Amino acid sequence: MFESLTGRFNGVFDRLRGRGRLSDSDVDAALREVRLALLEADVNVGVAKAFLARVKERALSSEVSQSLTPGQQVVKIVHDELITTLGREPSRLNPASSPPQVILMVGLQGSGKTTTAAKLAHRLNTGGKRPLLVAADLQRPAAIDQLETLGQRIDVPVHVERGGRPARLVKAAIKRARSDGHDVVIVDTAGRLQVDAALMAELGDVRKAADPDEILLVVDAMTGQDAVNVASGFLDQIDLTGLVFSKLDGDARGGAAISAREVTGRPIKFAGVGEGIGDLEVFHPERMASRILGMGDVMTLIEKAEATWDQAEAEAAAEKMLTASFTLEDFLQQFQQIRKMGPLDQLLGMLPGAASANLDVDVSDKDLSQVEAIIRSMTPGERRNPKTIDGSRKRRIASGSGTTPQDVNRLLKQFTETQKMMKAFAGGRNPIPGLPIPGQRRPTKKKR
Repeated sequence: MFESLTGRFNGVFDRLRGRGRLSDSDVDAALREVRLALLEADVNVGVAKAFLARVKERALSSEVSQSLTPGQQVVKIVHDELITTLGREPSRLNPASSPPQVILMVGLQGSGKTTTAAKLAHRLNTGGKRPLLVAADLQRPAAIDQLETLGQRIDVPVHVERGGRPARLVKAAIKRARSDGHDVVIVDTAGRLQVDAALMAELGDVRKAADPDEILLVVDAMTGQDAVNVASGFLDQIDLTGLVFSKLDGDARGGAAISAREVTGRPIKFAGVGEGIGDLEVFHPERMASRILGMGDVMTLIEKAEATWDQAEAEAAAEKMLTASFTLEDFLQQFQQIRKMGPLDQLLGMLPGAASANLDVDVSDKDLSQVEAIIRSMTPGERRNPKTIDGSRKRRIASGSGTTPQDVNRLLKQFTETQKMMKAFAGGRNPIPGLPIPGQRRPTKKKR
Protein backbone atom coordinates (compact mmCIF):
# COMPACT_ATOMS: atom_id res chain seq x y z
CA MET A 1 0.00 0.00 0.00
CA PHE A 2 3.01 2.32 0.35
CA GLU A 3 4.20 2.03 -3.27
CA SER A 4 3.68 5.69 -4.24
CA LEU A 5 5.18 6.98 -0.98
CA THR A 6 8.16 4.64 -1.34
CA GLY A 7 8.70 5.80 -4.92
CA ARG A 8 8.67 9.48 -3.92
CA PHE A 9 11.07 8.89 -1.02
CA ASN A 10 13.46 6.94 -3.25
CA GLY A 11 13.53 9.79 -5.77
CA VAL A 12 14.44 12.30 -3.03
CA PHE A 13 17.08 10.06 -1.47
CA ASP A 14 18.72 9.16 -4.78
CA ARG A 15 19.44 12.86 -5.34
CA LEU A 16 20.82 13.28 -1.83
CA ARG A 17 23.10 10.25 -2.05
CA GLY A 18 24.82 11.71 -5.10
CA ARG A 19 26.07 14.77 -3.19
CA GLY A 20 29.33 14.89 -1.28
CA ARG A 21 28.16 17.83 0.80
CA LEU A 22 24.68 19.04 1.69
CA SER A 23 23.88 22.73 2.04
CA ASP A 24 20.91 24.10 3.99
CA SER A 25 19.11 24.73 0.69
CA ASP A 26 19.65 21.08 -0.36
CA VAL A 27 18.09 19.88 2.89
CA ASP A 28 15.17 22.33 2.59
CA ALA A 29 14.46 21.25 -0.99
CA ALA A 30 14.54 17.57 -0.03
CA LEU A 31 12.25 18.10 2.96
CA ARG A 32 9.75 20.03 0.80
CA GLU A 33 9.46 16.97 -1.43
CA VAL A 34 9.19 14.66 1.60
CA ARG A 35 6.39 16.90 2.94
CA LEU A 36 4.48 16.66 -0.35
CA ALA A 37 4.95 12.90 -0.40
CA LEU A 38 3.57 12.58 3.15
CA LEU A 39 0.55 14.78 2.48
CA GLU A 40 -0.23 12.96 -0.78
CA ALA A 41 -0.15 9.72 1.23
CA ASP A 42 -2.88 11.10 3.54
CA VAL A 43 -0.56 11.59 6.51
CA ASN A 44 -2.14 13.91 9.08
CA VAL A 45 -0.91 17.51 8.61
CA GLY A 46 0.15 17.88 12.25
CA VAL A 47 2.01 14.57 12.20
CA ALA A 48 3.81 15.51 8.96
CA LYS A 49 4.80 18.89 10.41
CA ALA A 50 6.19 17.38 13.64
CA PHE A 51 8.01 14.65 11.70
CA LEU A 52 9.69 17.13 9.34
CA ALA A 53 10.69 19.43 12.21
CA ARG A 54 12.54 16.56 13.91
CA VAL A 55 14.22 15.49 10.68
CA LYS A 56 15.27 19.05 9.82
CA GLU A 57 16.77 19.68 13.26
CA ARG A 58 18.94 16.59 13.00
CA ALA A 59 19.72 17.04 9.28
CA LEU A 60 21.17 20.53 9.86
CA SER A 61 23.25 19.44 12.87
CA SER A 62 26.88 18.33 13.00
CA GLU A 63 25.55 14.75 12.81
CA VAL A 64 25.22 15.27 9.04
CA SER A 65 27.67 18.07 8.25
CA GLN A 66 30.63 16.10 9.64
CA SER A 67 29.57 12.82 8.03
CA LEU A 68 31.57 11.35 5.15
CA THR A 69 28.27 10.31 3.52
CA PRO A 70 25.80 13.10 4.36
CA GLY A 71 23.13 11.81 1.96
CA GLN A 72 23.13 8.38 3.59
CA GLN A 73 23.04 10.03 7.01
CA VAL A 74 19.87 11.94 6.10
CA VAL A 75 18.26 8.70 4.96
CA LYS A 76 19.16 7.18 8.32
CA ILE A 77 17.64 10.16 10.14
CA VAL A 78 14.38 9.88 8.18
CA HIS A 79 14.32 6.15 8.93
CA ASP A 80 14.89 6.74 12.66
CA GLU A 81 12.22 9.43 12.91
CA LEU A 82 9.74 7.33 10.94
CA ILE A 83 10.25 4.53 13.47
CA THR A 84 9.63 7.06 16.26
CA THR A 85 6.40 8.17 14.59
CA LEU A 86 5.24 4.55 14.19
CA GLY A 87 6.05 3.65 17.80
CA ARG A 88 9.68 2.43 18.18
CA GLU A 89 9.09 -1.09 19.59
CA PRO A 90 6.40 -3.65 18.72
CA SER A 91 3.63 -3.64 21.33
CA ARG A 92 2.41 -6.93 22.78
CA LEU A 93 -0.98 -7.74 24.24
CA ASN A 94 -1.43 -6.70 27.86
CA PRO A 95 -1.34 -9.69 30.22
CA ALA A 96 -4.47 -10.60 32.15
CA SER A 97 -4.84 -9.21 35.66
CA SER A 98 -6.62 -12.51 36.41
CA PRO A 99 -7.55 -15.29 33.93
CA PRO A 100 -9.04 -15.24 31.41
CA GLN A 101 -7.45 -12.44 29.38
CA VAL A 102 -10.33 -10.39 27.93
CA ILE A 103 -9.91 -8.54 24.62
CA LEU A 104 -12.63 -6.16 23.45
CA MET A 105 -12.73 -5.50 19.69
CA VAL A 106 -14.39 -2.18 18.75
CA GLY A 107 -14.71 -0.11 15.58
CA LEU A 108 -16.96 1.12 12.81
CA GLN A 109 -19.28 -1.25 10.96
CA GLY A 110 -17.46 -2.59 7.90
CA SER A 111 -13.98 -2.00 9.30
CA GLY A 112 -13.18 -5.72 9.28
CA LYS A 113 -13.72 -6.13 13.01
CA THR A 114 -15.39 -9.57 12.97
CA THR A 115 -12.79 -11.04 10.60
CA THR A 116 -9.96 -9.50 12.63
CA ALA A 117 -11.37 -11.02 15.83
CA ALA A 118 -11.26 -14.46 14.17
CA LYS A 119 -7.73 -13.84 12.83
CA LEU A 120 -6.54 -12.88 16.30
CA ALA A 121 -8.20 -15.99 17.78
CA HIS A 122 -6.45 -18.13 15.12
CA ARG A 123 -3.10 -16.53 15.89
CA LEU A 124 -3.47 -17.10 19.63
CA ASN A 125 -4.80 -20.63 19.10
CA THR A 126 -1.80 -21.65 16.99
CA GLY A 127 0.45 -20.05 19.62
CA GLY A 128 -0.78 -22.43 22.34
CA LYS A 129 -3.63 -20.38 23.83
CA ARG A 130 -7.25 -21.55 24.22
CA PRO A 131 -9.38 -18.62 23.02
CA LEU A 132 -13.15 -18.24 23.16
CA LEU A 133 -14.84 -15.94 20.64
CA VAL A 134 -17.90 -13.99 21.77
CA ALA A 135 -20.52 -12.82 19.24
CA ALA A 136 -21.63 -9.64 21.01
CA ASP A 137 -22.70 -7.82 17.82
CA LEU A 138 -26.44 -8.17 18.38
CA GLN A 139 -27.18 -5.28 16.02
CA ARG A 140 -26.33 -7.37 12.97
CA PRO A 141 -27.40 -11.05 12.92
CA ALA A 142 -25.14 -11.67 9.91
CA ALA A 143 -22.12 -10.82 12.08
CA ILE A 144 -23.04 -13.65 14.46
CA ASP A 145 -23.36 -16.10 11.54
CA GLN A 146 -20.05 -14.88 10.12
CA LEU A 147 -18.23 -15.35 13.43
CA GLU A 148 -19.69 -18.85 13.89
CA THR A 149 -18.51 -19.83 10.40
CA LEU A 150 -15.02 -18.45 11.02
CA GLY A 151 -14.89 -20.15 14.43
CA GLN A 152 -15.61 -23.52 12.81
CA ARG A 153 -12.86 -22.94 10.25
CA ILE A 154 -10.21 -22.24 12.89
CA ASP A 155 -11.55 -24.74 15.46
CA VAL A 156 -12.29 -22.06 18.08
CA PRO A 157 -15.64 -22.13 19.97
CA VAL A 158 -17.99 -19.14 19.68
CA HIS A 159 -20.29 -18.05 22.50
CA VAL A 160 -23.66 -17.05 21.01
CA GLU A 161 -26.88 -15.72 22.57
CA ARG A 162 -29.12 -14.14 19.95
CA GLY A 163 -31.42 -12.42 22.39
CA GLY A 164 -30.83 -10.22 25.40
CA ARG A 165 -28.31 -7.48 26.08
CA PRO A 166 -24.62 -7.44 25.05
CA ALA A 167 -23.37 -6.71 28.61
CA ARG A 168 -25.21 -9.74 30.04
CA LEU A 169 -23.96 -11.93 27.16
CA VAL A 170 -20.34 -10.92 27.84
CA LYS A 171 -20.66 -11.77 31.54
CA ALA A 172 -22.04 -15.21 30.66
CA ALA A 173 -19.21 -15.77 28.14
CA ILE A 174 -16.50 -14.94 30.69
CA LYS A 175 -18.15 -17.31 33.19
CA ARG A 176 -18.14 -20.04 30.52
CA ALA A 177 -14.48 -19.35 29.72
CA ARG A 178 -13.51 -19.86 33.37
CA SER A 179 -15.46 -23.11 33.68
CA ASP A 180 -14.27 -24.53 30.32
CA GLY A 181 -10.61 -23.60 30.76
CA HIS A 182 -10.31 -20.88 28.10
CA ASP A 183 -7.47 -18.46 28.87
CA VAL A 184 -8.47 -15.76 26.32
CA VAL A 185 -11.88 -14.22 25.58
CA ILE A 186 -12.19 -12.16 22.39
CA VAL A 187 -15.38 -10.08 22.25
CA ASP A 188 -16.65 -8.93 18.85
CA THR A 189 -18.82 -5.88 19.59
CA ALA A 190 -21.28 -4.13 17.29
CA GLY A 191 -19.95 -1.63 14.77
CA ARG A 192 -20.83 1.91 15.73
CA LEU A 193 -20.10 5.52 14.87
CA GLN A 194 -18.10 7.37 17.50
CA VAL A 195 -20.72 10.15 17.43
CA ASP A 196 -23.66 7.79 18.16
CA ALA A 197 -24.32 8.50 21.84
CA ALA A 198 -26.71 5.56 22.43
CA LEU A 199 -24.40 2.93 20.92
CA MET A 200 -21.35 4.38 22.66
CA ALA A 201 -23.27 4.18 25.97
CA GLU A 202 -23.99 0.51 25.20
CA LEU A 203 -20.28 -0.03 24.55
CA GLY A 204 -19.57 1.53 27.93
CA ASP A 205 -21.87 -1.05 29.55
CA VAL A 206 -20.08 -3.87 27.72
CA ARG A 207 -16.71 -2.52 28.84
CA LYS A 208 -17.88 -2.38 32.46
CA ALA A 209 -19.18 -5.96 32.28
CA ALA A 210 -16.06 -7.31 30.57
CA ASP A 211 -13.42 -5.35 32.54
CA PRO A 212 -11.09 -6.00 29.56
CA ASP A 213 -7.31 -6.21 29.60
CA GLU A 214 -7.26 -4.88 26.02
CA ILE A 215 -9.60 -2.61 24.06
CA LEU A 216 -8.47 -2.78 20.44
CA LEU A 217 -9.86 -0.41 17.84
CA VAL A 218 -9.99 -1.99 14.39
CA VAL A 219 -9.34 0.69 11.77
CA ASP A 220 -9.80 0.22 8.02
CA ALA A 221 -6.55 1.46 6.46
CA MET A 222 -8.47 2.25 3.26
CA THR A 223 -10.35 5.14 4.93
CA GLY A 224 -7.34 7.49 4.73
CA GLN A 225 -7.40 10.69 6.78
CA ASP A 226 -10.78 9.81 8.31
CA ALA A 227 -9.17 6.82 10.06
CA VAL A 228 -7.36 9.22 12.38
CA ASN A 229 -10.62 11.06 13.13
CA VAL A 230 -12.32 7.74 13.93
CA ALA A 231 -9.49 6.71 16.27
CA SER A 232 -9.54 10.08 18.05
CA GLY A 233 -13.35 9.93 18.37
CA PHE A 234 -13.31 6.48 19.97
CA LEU A 235 -10.46 7.52 22.26
CA ASP A 236 -12.61 10.39 23.57
CA GLN A 237 -15.39 7.93 24.46
CA ILE A 238 -13.53 4.84 25.65
CA ASP A 239 -10.03 4.13 26.96
CA LEU A 240 -8.43 2.34 23.99
CA THR A 241 -5.28 0.32 24.67
CA GLY A 242 -4.23 -0.26 21.07
CA LEU A 243 -5.04 -0.15 17.36
CA VAL A 244 -5.35 -2.85 14.71
CA PHE A 245 -5.16 -1.84 11.04
CA SER A 246 -7.15 -4.01 8.65
CA LYS A 247 -6.59 -4.09 4.87
CA LEU A 248 -3.05 -2.80 5.16
CA ASP A 249 -2.33 -4.73 1.96
CA GLY A 250 -4.89 -2.70 -0.02
CA ASP A 251 -4.58 0.22 -2.42
CA ALA A 252 -4.75 2.95 0.22
CA ARG A 253 -1.88 5.39 0.43
CA GLY A 254 -0.88 4.42 3.96
CA GLY A 255 -1.01 7.79 5.70
CA ALA A 256 -3.50 6.64 8.32
CA ALA A 257 -1.10 3.96 9.60
CA ILE A 258 1.72 6.52 9.85
CA SER A 259 -0.49 9.09 11.62
CA ALA A 260 -2.58 7.02 14.00
CA ARG A 261 -0.02 6.23 16.68
CA GLU A 262 1.22 9.81 17.07
CA VAL A 263 -2.28 11.34 17.01
CA THR A 264 -3.82 8.91 19.53
CA GLY A 265 -0.78 8.01 21.61
CA ARG A 266 -1.88 4.37 21.36
CA PRO A 267 0.31 1.68 19.79
CA ILE A 268 -0.55 -0.22 16.63
CA LYS A 269 -0.51 -3.82 17.85
CA PHE A 270 -1.48 -5.80 14.74
CA ALA A 271 -1.86 -5.33 11.00
CA GLY A 272 -4.10 -7.26 8.62
CA VAL A 273 -2.05 -7.96 5.49
CA GLY A 274 -4.36 -10.19 3.46
CA GLU A 275 -7.72 -11.92 3.27
CA GLY A 276 -6.50 -15.26 4.63
CA ILE A 277 -7.30 -16.25 8.21
CA GLY A 278 -3.57 -16.31 8.96
CA ASP A 279 -2.88 -12.86 7.50
CA LEU A 280 -2.57 -10.95 10.78
CA GLU A 281 0.92 -9.79 11.74
CA VAL A 282 2.37 -8.22 14.85
CA PHE A 283 3.06 -4.60 13.91
CA HIS A 284 6.82 -3.94 13.92
CA PRO A 285 7.50 -0.18 13.57
CA GLU A 286 11.11 -0.69 12.45
CA ARG A 287 10.16 -3.21 9.76
CA MET A 288 7.31 -1.03 8.51
CA ALA A 289 9.61 2.01 8.31
CA SER A 290 12.08 -0.05 6.28
CA ARG A 291 9.33 -1.12 3.88
CA ILE A 292 8.15 2.47 3.43
CA LEU A 293 11.70 3.61 2.60
CA GLY A 294 12.24 0.73 0.15
CA MET A 295 14.75 -1.04 2.41
CA GLY A 296 12.75 -4.27 2.44
CA ASP A 297 11.69 -6.42 5.37
CA VAL A 298 13.89 -9.50 5.46
CA MET A 299 12.90 -10.55 8.99
CA THR A 300 9.20 -10.82 8.12
CA LEU A 301 10.12 -12.69 4.92
CA ILE A 302 12.17 -15.17 6.97
CA GLU A 303 9.36 -15.60 9.50
CA LYS A 304 6.86 -16.27 6.70
CA ALA A 305 9.20 -18.85 5.18
CA GLU A 306 9.79 -20.57 8.54
CA ALA A 307 6.04 -20.74 9.20
CA THR A 308 5.25 -22.04 5.71
CA TRP A 309 8.10 -24.31 4.60
CA ASP A 310 8.49 -27.86 5.81
CA GLN A 311 12.13 -28.25 6.88
CA ALA A 312 12.49 -31.85 5.70
CA GLU A 313 10.93 -31.09 2.30
CA ALA A 314 13.14 -28.01 1.86
CA GLU A 315 16.29 -30.03 2.62
CA ALA A 316 15.22 -32.79 0.20
CA ALA A 317 14.59 -30.19 -2.53
CA ALA A 318 18.00 -28.60 -1.93
CA GLU A 319 19.66 -32.02 -2.22
CA LYS A 320 17.87 -32.64 -5.53
CA MET A 321 19.03 -29.26 -6.83
CA LEU A 322 22.64 -30.02 -5.91
CA THR A 323 22.47 -33.42 -7.65
CA ALA A 324 20.60 -31.97 -10.67
CA SER A 325 17.66 -34.36 -10.16
CA PHE A 326 15.03 -31.66 -9.61
CA THR A 327 11.82 -32.44 -11.57
CA LEU A 328 8.63 -30.58 -12.41
CA GLU A 329 6.94 -32.48 -9.55
CA ASP A 330 9.48 -30.99 -7.13
CA PHE A 331 9.03 -27.60 -8.76
CA LEU A 332 5.25 -27.77 -8.26
CA GLN A 333 5.69 -28.71 -4.60
CA GLN A 334 8.07 -25.82 -3.90
CA PHE A 335 5.92 -23.51 -5.98
CA GLN A 336 2.91 -24.26 -3.74
CA GLN A 337 4.99 -23.54 -0.64
CA ILE A 338 5.97 -20.12 -2.01
CA ARG A 339 2.34 -19.26 -2.80
CA LYS A 340 1.36 -20.04 0.80
CA MET A 341 3.65 -17.23 1.91
CA GLY A 342 1.41 -14.62 0.28
CA PRO A 343 0.98 -12.57 -2.91
CA LEU A 344 4.14 -12.32 -5.02
CA ASP A 345 4.17 -8.51 -5.04
CA GLN A 346 4.17 -8.50 -1.21
CA LEU A 347 7.09 -10.93 -1.08
CA LEU A 348 9.09 -8.93 -3.63
CA GLY A 349 8.39 -5.76 -1.65
CA MET A 350 10.15 -7.32 1.36
CA LEU A 351 13.42 -7.67 -0.58
CA PRO A 352 15.86 -4.80 0.11
CA GLY A 353 16.03 -2.42 -2.83
CA ALA A 354 13.22 -4.11 -4.76
CA ALA A 355 11.14 -0.93 -4.81
CA SER A 356 13.89 1.09 -6.48
CA ALA A 357 15.67 -1.59 -8.52
CA ASN A 358 13.45 -1.14 -11.60
CA LEU A 359 13.79 -4.85 -12.27
CA ASP A 360 12.52 -6.01 -15.65
CA VAL A 361 10.23 -8.57 -14.00
CA ASP A 362 6.60 -8.80 -15.04
CA VAL A 363 5.25 -11.77 -13.13
CA SER A 364 1.85 -11.58 -11.49
CA ASP A 365 -0.02 -14.06 -9.32
CA LYS A 366 -2.19 -14.73 -12.38
CA ASP A 367 0.93 -15.82 -14.32
CA LEU A 368 1.92 -18.10 -11.45
CA SER A 369 -1.56 -19.65 -11.42
CA GLN A 370 -1.13 -20.36 -15.14
CA VAL A 371 2.19 -22.13 -14.51
CA GLU A 372 0.60 -24.23 -11.76
CA ALA A 373 -2.34 -25.13 -14.05
CA ILE A 374 0.06 -26.28 -16.81
CA ILE A 375 2.04 -28.54 -14.46
CA ARG A 376 -1.12 -29.97 -12.89
CA SER A 377 -2.41 -30.85 -16.40
CA MET A 378 0.61 -33.12 -16.93
CA THR A 379 0.69 -36.80 -15.95
CA PRO A 380 3.09 -37.85 -13.13
CA GLY A 381 5.33 -39.43 -15.77
CA GLU A 382 5.45 -36.21 -17.81
CA ARG A 383 6.37 -34.18 -14.73
CA ARG A 384 9.24 -36.56 -13.93
CA ASN A 385 10.46 -36.69 -17.53
CA PRO A 386 9.40 -33.61 -19.59
CA LYS A 387 11.33 -34.95 -22.62
CA THR A 388 8.39 -37.30 -23.31
CA ILE A 389 6.09 -34.33 -23.99
CA ASP A 390 5.64 -34.17 -27.77
CA GLY A 391 3.35 -31.95 -29.85
CA SER A 392 0.13 -33.86 -29.20
CA ARG A 393 0.82 -33.98 -25.46
CA LYS A 394 1.48 -30.25 -25.43
CA ARG A 395 -1.89 -29.65 -27.07
CA ARG A 396 -3.58 -31.87 -24.48
CA ILE A 397 -1.82 -30.10 -21.58
CA ALA A 398 -2.71 -26.69 -23.03
CA SER A 399 -6.35 -27.70 -23.40
CA GLY A 400 -6.48 -29.04 -19.83
CA SER A 401 -4.89 -25.89 -18.33
CA GLY A 402 -6.75 -23.30 -20.40
CA THR A 403 -3.52 -22.12 -22.03
CA THR A 404 -1.85 -22.45 -25.42
CA PRO A 405 0.84 -24.87 -26.66
CA GLN A 406 3.16 -21.83 -26.83
CA ASP A 407 2.67 -21.27 -23.08
CA VAL A 408 3.53 -24.93 -22.42
CA ASN A 409 6.61 -24.63 -24.68
CA ARG A 410 7.75 -21.53 -22.79
CA LEU A 411 7.51 -23.24 -19.41
CA LEU A 412 9.34 -26.36 -20.61
CA LYS A 413 12.11 -24.24 -22.13
CA GLN A 414 12.56 -22.28 -18.89
CA PHE A 415 12.67 -25.49 -16.87
CA THR A 416 15.21 -27.05 -19.24
CA GLU A 417 17.47 -24.00 -18.92
CA THR A 418 17.18 -24.19 -15.13
CA GLN A 419 18.10 -27.89 -15.19
CA LYS A 420 21.18 -27.12 -17.33
CA MET A 421 22.29 -24.52 -14.81
CA MET A 422 21.83 -26.97 -11.93
CA LYS A 423 23.84 -29.65 -13.75
CA ALA A 424 26.62 -27.15 -14.38
CA PHE A 425 26.78 -26.26 -10.69
CA ALA A 426 26.61 -29.94 -9.69
CA GLY A 427 29.51 -30.68 -12.04
CA GLY A 428 31.63 -27.87 -10.62
CA ARG A 429 31.26 -25.69 -13.73
CA ASN A 430 30.10 -22.09 -13.64
CA PRO A 431 27.27 -21.27 -16.09
CA ILE A 432 27.29 -17.59 -15.16
CA PRO A 433 30.61 -15.72 -15.55
CA GLY A 434 31.69 -14.02 -12.34
CA LEU A 435 29.26 -15.94 -10.11
CA PRO A 436 31.05 -17.99 -7.42
CA ILE A 437 30.07 -21.66 -7.12
CA PRO A 438 29.09 -22.71 -3.57
CA GLY A 439 31.98 -24.53 -1.88
CA GLN A 440 34.48 -23.45 -4.54
CA ARG A 441 37.28 -20.99 -3.77
CA ARG A 442 37.91 -18.01 -5.97
CA PRO A 443 41.22 -18.20 -7.88
CA THR A 444 43.86 -15.94 -6.36
CA LYS A 445 46.13 -13.80 -8.46
CA LYS A 446 49.80 -14.81 -8.46
CA LYS A 447 52.20 -12.35 -6.96
CA ARG A 448 54.79 -11.03 -9.29
